[in-house]
Amino acid sequence: MLTMNRALSRLRAGTVIPAHPLALTADRAFDERRQAALTRYYLAAGAGGLAVGVHTTQFEIRQAGLLEPVLRLAADVTAEAAGERPVLVAGACGPTAQAVAEAELAASLGYDAVLLSPVVPGATESDLLARAQAVGAVLPVVGFYLQEAIGGPVLSRGFWRALADQPSTVAVKVAAFDRYRSLDVAHGVAASDRADQVALYTGNDDHIIGDLLAELPGGLRFVGGLLGQWAVWTRAAVEMFDGLRNDPALWWGRATALTDANAAVFDTAHDFAGCIAGVHEVLRRQGLLAGTWCLDPAEGLSPGQAEELTRVSAAYPWLTDDDFVAEHLDAWLR
Repeated sequence: MLTMNRALSRLRAGTVIPAHPLALTADRAFDERRQAALTRYYLAAGAGGLAVGVHTTQFEIRQAGLLEPVLRLAADVTAEAAGERPVLVAGACGPTAQAVAEAELAASLGYDAVLLSPVVPGATESDLLARAQAVGAVLPVVGFYLQEAIGGPVLSRGFWRALADQPSTVAVKVAAFDRYRSLDVAHGVAASDRADQVALYTGNDDHIIGDLLAELPGGLRFVGGLLGQWAVWTRAAVEMFDGLRNDPALWWGRATALTDANAAVFDTAHDFAGCIAGVHEVLRRQGLLAGTWCLDPAEGLSPGQAEELTRVSAAYPWLTDDDFVAEHLDAWLR
């Protein structure tokens, strides 16, 4: 039986979890000062958790030798914060041995759960389930349906039921960017005897408000979001999340606007080529990052993406939190 600490109880109840970016200097070295400032920003904004070492953090941190420093710094800054402790979710990827080793690292640093990437070339659903079970022996597992456009496999309802049946599975992040496949997850989890013990989190950055307002098969709901979109304008995202249940009509009316903004941030016009740089650009404009640099020098803003970010920021002022950041930036950069 999985022991539910307060952080995991918070995960189950539902919260806002930004996918933490990576701060770099102009020469692409780790910028610890600005990385810590980002963590302080998310906590001050009211995020109930952080996902670190995930796609928005750049998977290349592993080859760059930055996985341990990045995970450690987020854990250290979180430990200094006042108030209720947020949920710490570490990304893990690769074949079973690598994923288990990354989970062990996260466990040693005080993380609560592992977001387990489903991308393992040649792996069958049975292989992925066995891998999740091995990782789950180290830390609770957050399953992950990653969109096919960036390498995610198509997974059956039976897979999601079997994953939910594993006692170590505490949540599933649904980021299929596909309504039908998102429903497959809900159907699978609803059919599990542990349906009431597995929290569903939207990772569908193209359908955030719709997911959070929807009733799913078996009476399930998305209880929160673990989102790259929420790595920017996080204070506004928390306010939206808190207001959804009180005034669903207001927020449903804003659903398309949020998707429009996400298209600019994630660079859908160029098949997501500038998705990480788009996140960085919003944070750069606010002063949290010094630039949009990625570990891969080939990654950057796409043509016209900066203009799109300017457009959506002006069109949807309720979506932004520039004043909040400006008020606290110096303290976060201390």
